[in-house]
Amino acid sequence: MAAVYSGISFKLKSKTTSWEDKLKLAHFAWISHQCVLPNKEQVLLDWARQSLIAFYKKKLELKEDIVERLWIYIDNILHSKKLQDLLKNGKTINLQISLVKIINERIAEFSLLESQRSMCAVLSCCQGILSTPALAVIYTARQELIVVLLSQLCWLACRQPEGAMVAQLFEVIHLALGHYLSIQQQQVNPRRAFGEMTGHLLQPCLVLRHLLSGGMWTQAGQGQLRQGLSREIRSQIEALLQGGAFQPELLSSYKEELLDQQQGDTKIGTMKNLLAPMDTLIARLLDVGYCEPSLRSAVIANSVALLYKLFLDSYFKDGNQLLCFRVLSRLFGCLRISHLQEEQIKALATSDWTTELLVVEQLLNSVASNNIYNIAADRIRHEEAQFHFYRRLAELLINHSQASVPAWFRCLKALMSLNHLILEPDLDDLLASAWIDAEVTDFRTKKAQEALLHTLFQTYVKLRQVPRLFEEILGVICRPAAEELRQPVLASGPSRVLCECLLELPPGQILDTWSLLLEKFQSLVLPYLQGDVDMALKSLSLSSLLHCIMFNMRSLDSSTPLPIIRRMQCTMERMLRELVRPLLDLLLDLQVPELELWLQKVSDSALLLSYTWAQVDAMLSINCSQYHSLSVALTDVATEISNLPLLLPGVETHQWKKIEKFTAQFDSLGRYCLEQLYLQKMKRTLMQTNFQSEEALRTLRCDAAYILDSGRESLNQRTRASWDAQVGTVSALTYPVAHWHLIVSNLTILISYLCPDDVRSLASVLLRTLPMSKAQEVSADEEPSITLEKISNSILHSPLFPEMQSLHSAFLMCLTEGCTSILCSGAQCDPSLLNQQLPWLFEKDHMMVALWENRFAKVGPEGVEPKGEIAQNLLSLVKSDFPIQLEGEQLESILGLLEVISTLQLDSLLTPYHVHYFLLLLSMAMIKLGSSCSSSLTLKFLMTCYRLLGYLQRGKSARSVLKIMYVSDIFEIILTSLFKASSRLPVNMDDPSWLEFLQVIGAFLEQLMQMLIQMKLSLVLNFGKISRFLHKLYTEAIAGKQVENQNCRGQQLILVSLTKLCQVLGPFVKERKQHHEAPEALCELLQKAVLHTGAVLQLCWAQGAQDHHLPSIFISSASTLLEADVGQHPRHRTETSQMTDEMTCSHTTFYQSVYSQLLSELPAFAEDSQCFQAAMRFLTLFFLTPELHPKKDSVFTSMFHSMRKVLADPTIPVQVIQDIEPHLGALFTQMLEVGTTEDFRMVMQCILQGLDVSNMWKADLQAVLSAVTLTKVLLSSPLSGEKARLFWSACPQIVTALTLQNREACQEQPVLLAVVGPILDLLAALLRQGEETISNPHHVSLAFSILLTVPLDHLKPPEYGRIFLRVHNVLFSILQCHPKVMLKAIPSFLNCFNRLLFSVMHEGRQKDKGGTDDLSVVLECARLVQRMYSHIAARAEEFTVFSPFMVAHYVTEVQKVTLYPTVKGLLQEGIYLILDLCIEPDVQFLRVSLQPGVRDIFKELYNDYVKYHKAKHEGEKRYTA
Repeated sequence: MAAVYSGISFKLKSKTTSWEDKLKLAHFAWISHQCVLPNKEQVLLDWARQSLIAFYKKKLELKEDIVERLWIYIDNILHSKKLQDLLKNGKTINLQISLVKIINERIAEFSLLESQRSMCAVLSCCQGILSTPALAVIYTARQELIVVLLSQLCWLACRQPEGAMVAQLFEVIHLALGHYLSIQQQQVNPRRAFGEMTGHLLQPCLVLRHLLSGGMWTQAGQGQLRQGLSREIRSQIEALLQGGAFQPELLSSYKEELLDQQQGDTKIGTMKNLLAPMDTLIARLLDVGYCEPSLRSAVIANSVALLYKLFLDSYFKDGNQLLCFRVLSRLFGCLRISHLQEEQIKALATSDWTTELLVVEQLLNSVASNNIYNIAADRIRHEEAQFHFYRRLAELLINHSQASVPAWFRCLKALMSLNHLILEPDLDDLLASAWIDAEVTDFRTKKAQEALLHTLFQTYVKLRQVPRLFEEILGVICRPAAEELRQPVLASGPSRVLCECLLELPPGQILDTWSLLLEKFQSLVLPYLQGDVDMALKSLSLSSLLHCIMFNMRSLDSSTPLPIIRRMQCTMERMLRELVRPLLDLLLDLQVPELELWLQKVSDSALLLSYTWAQVDAMLSINCSQYHSLSVALTDVATEISNLPLLLPGVETHQWKKIEKFTAQFDSLGRYCLEQLYLQKMKRTLMQTNFQSEEALRTLRCDAAYILDSGRESLNQRTRASWDAQVGTVSALTYPVAHWHLIVSNLTILISYLCPDDVRSLASVLLRTLPMSKAQEVSADEEPSITLEKISNSILHSPLFPEMQSLHSAFLMCLTEGCTSILCSGAQCDPSLLNQQLPWLFEKDHMMVALWENRFAKVGPEGVEPKGEIAQNLLSLVKSDFPIQLEGEQLESILGLLEVISTLQLDSLLTPYHVHYFLLLLSMAMIKLGSSCSSSLTLKFLMTCYRLLGYLQRGKSARSVLKIMYVSDIFEIILTSLFKASSRLPVNMDDPSWLEFLQVIGAFLEQLMQMLIQMKLSLVLNFGKISRFLHKLYTEAIAGKQVENQNCRGQQLILVSLTKLCQVLGPFVKERKQHHEAPEALCELLQKAVLHTGAVLQLCWAQGAQDHHLPSIFISSASTLLEADVGQHPRHRTETSQMTDEMTCSHTTFYQSVYSQLLSELPAFAEDSQCFQAAMRFLTLFFLTPELHPKKDSVFTSMFHSMRKVLADPTIPVQVIQDIEPHLGALFTQMLEVGTTEDFRMVMQCILQGLDVSNMWKADLQAVLSAVTLTKVLLSSPLSGEKARLFWSACPQIVTALTLQNREACQEQPVLLAVVGPILDLLAALLRQGEETISNPHHVSLAFSILLTVPLDHLKPPEYGRIFLRVHNVLFSILQCHPKVMLKAIPSFLNCFNRLLFSVMHEGRQKDKGGTDDLSVVLECARLVQRMYSHIAARAEEFTVFSPFMVAHYVTEVQKVTLYPTVKGLLQEGIYLILDLCIEPDVQFLRVSLQPGVRDIFKELYNDYVKYHKAKHEGEKRYTA
């Protein structure tokens, strides 16, 4: 055979053999072991290579398909395991340069988009060569080949290809970059490296990096680029650029070029011809045509920032600051904005400005962070070269204002931080373009503006030149401008900044600024106000500034120096006399027939200053005893008979009336300030001693009424405007919000002085402005603001709301009226008749409803019991035809009101409100619903009604309802209504919303019956009526068995009702029987209820429940029936036979059927918590009733195997298994108590089989997990006697099995954390509970090997937190429960503990990128480490010898990272406790033996220990007995 195949090489070269046959022969020859060609691998590779060379040199004609298959053939060879094995064994395969050149040429063609055929195969060949070191040497040995390849690969990527080849292309680029970087690092000729980089690689690498940085190809999808690979390639490109352009040997060339220095180092003779490296870089960067015009400017901009960063990383050090600046100025010249002033090119688009300003920001931040600009050095040594550059940049930015771009503000902020003198010559223009005249709407831009203004104000605060700054601000405000186009001067951002600044200013500077403002106002604005809109708007801006200054300055107090107080007094008098009063006089003196805008703005300004003055005057008079309030001094006693305070001193009441009449014509800031004045007046009145006099009370009521009436109409507009809570931004649009905010903020003052009508008006506004849908969360990119809905929602949820009883009562009445109006809109009878049938709907006062208690508490004449009158009335309405029917829209409206009701504290309502709301909600639950109401909406409505009724009846006034209605009547009304409603409800019986509805109904019915028992309200009478009513429904249900269209949902309602009756009555009767107090009648009622429940259950079962997934309601009913059935019979052995007969006669077969179906469906129940819990309860009861057990099979075995089936089911998530574990444990505990020793042996055998390591080898993880979970459940059960002995004798085998399982799980990639976590939990539990029973120290020591195997790195934060906690728990269990073993294995213990410590340090380090979202997990782990340190320190005798080594480990590791302060603080507190164990020789030993860098860390740590910890500890010792 070998001879036959040896002719293959001749056939491959033969011209007569077809290319199809040649390719087949070549493929066969490669894979066949029978082909014995000498040097076969090289021969076959050479044949394919020569064929391709001949084709591409036009010496051979081949079809495109054959060419592609030749490439694929070479690719298969390069990637074959056979070739890799040959190369590993030392065989040499020669690729030939010609093949590499063909590959480079093809990639060059692809990059020019000339041809795309065979691209994937060629790239794969290239990847095969580069990924195999023995083959890649052909590229690395000829450097020009790898340079050409890398250049063409980058150009190919820059063409932005798509599809599956993207990932392959970037893998090849990644490999090529790696090889080139290794060559570059070994390059001894820096000139060559620089030439290669700038000549071939600079442009494609910069374009590619720009595209990668922009997120190109990294979107999720097939054939896209991984985020990690994108980051790696970007970092490789940066390393390539840095290694080529900024080598240490080139520093002298940069200095020679940029600093005009002569080369001083004669050793670098080779560098003399390499001139102007910066010019070369910039020329290549600014070349035209190497990328698309649309990308060019963005590529250049991003490259400028990158090149400057790389230059600083390479060359920055003390002494090179000027060089770094020269590079900055040269690179800045590459940006288009640098030529705006010179060439006056047309304005750039906003997107271009954004891109270039972001780069400028990065450049300026680099200057600041590296201290490149030293003001003194620049002035003394360099003739302010840097300063002049930054001045030109500042002029450029200010002259070309870009207030819509956040980076523009940040650039100005950076310049201000460098030196305030850079911007000071243009300070007025800066203030105008960046603040006063800036139109800023975007939230991010507002934050940038705020940051700039903050830096500006803080700078001038430090310089003590705030008055100078304000002089510029006032100059800008007062200069001629189109005021109507200006935004408010003090929006929320600037206002916050100014407030913060003012708090830091001394009173003297505040008063200087205040006086300056008054002077400007008086001289430049006040004389020209009349008829001038612009001046009026300027006056409002100045007033806002003055308001901000006066409201946010530091208050004076009695310790303030007297000259300051006197100056303040004079300034206040001057302001009132020379500014406030003239403005008010202007309003009072003018007789303008029409309302003009200028007059409105003047009134806003006058009233804002009046309110500000009054507020500050009051504040000063309270806080500073030396300040004399001008409100008293200037009051004209002749004009005012009353001694109550005025709104403003010197302004008479009739004048205020005129102003009020004027401001009432429009919603504006003036009206809001007038309300504030009245509020201020109320506060001053309440501070007087005679505030309870008749006159004072009358004044307070008038003032409160005015405040409320002032904005009453505006609140009817239902505006959706938002307000930033700044006085200066109140306008016609935001006035309703500001007015409502004022009222709600001061409700505690106003509410006592409002008349009932006003209170009702407030309540109606509150209800009307509440959000009827779930509020949306405020985005991080949105400015927080105030709206009507937010204000109303806040008061609704305020704890003060119920305390304001008049408002709370009015609000409850408004809610009632709202519900009633919707109900009446659906009335199907005459309103007067509806009033007779449901009178509580039309009651306007809750107190009237409460009077029914007294009327119904008395028995009427002729044996009629009035207490049942309401119930009988409702029952007759339900049975006949309820007079109200609602459609879909009406139902949604009423649901909105019910949502509001649900937010109120219904359980704390007073009796009248409680009764009224109970009747209202009960009436709503009984209404008919039209055809437009969907089943989901109907169920939601009914559930809401019954949940609220239940919440109400858990309240303190629950008994008041039972004074007008019997529980049995309520029960009958509800069930009759629901029975009728269910027959019309188009919903499936297994629909989750229907099952939830049944639970809600059941909970409310159970609550009603529990009330009977708790309050002992005629138990026999009420339970008797309930039982008779249910018997009637039961009879109808049984009678309807043969009817085809029977109401199955009604049967479920009966089942729920009977179940709850058994559930409530069963335990009560059982308890009474034990005390021999059970009434015979209640026992009979319970017996009937059990029989009826069983009959209905079996009816439901017969109708097909056994063919479907059993609903939780069915299982719960079966459990309750079984419990009640068993509870009726005494559990004495002498009566077992009688009980068995009775049970057999009743429901034994049914119970066994349910038991069988539950066992078969148990895995399906696992993900439904309620169903599973109900199933566990039934199985527990069934197991504890041996009389029901089938005689054929062991119930214990069947249940146990069913539990194993649940735990071993691969479709059930791990989290679900953890959730159901407690429920399984409860059942298992009962099984173990009753089960025999043989049963227990069977359990142990199954557990040990599951823990066998062969399951892990077979990848049967579920078998392992089920065994681990069963062992945990077993440990949580109380074991004694023979069972305990059996378990603990198997414990060594379990620990050994866990060790093997853990080792296998940790060797898998990725680590099987789903197995490791439960193993650690089980190990910790075994160690804790085996404290006295695990006798062999070896088995405890095995825990250390498990802990050392568990990985703590490369985990996601949540996974890390869970694994860390489990490892800590095992370690802590050893420390606490097995001290003798730990004493002999302290090194192993410390190794495990150090792994925890080091992992916390690694996870808690400050990372370059990313936020601190996951820090909470690390902090919790750090607390556990600190706690473990404290436990170690508590065992001083055992650990004293090891304490210096623990400290050494700590400082050695902490030196490698920079920890977050919170993490470091926790770890230091722990290590201080170990330092307490160190004696002086230990400290000296550490100082001598530690490495120099680590020694410094230890020195700092020990100093902190002595200063903070030891001093405190010794201080505490002094007070210790």
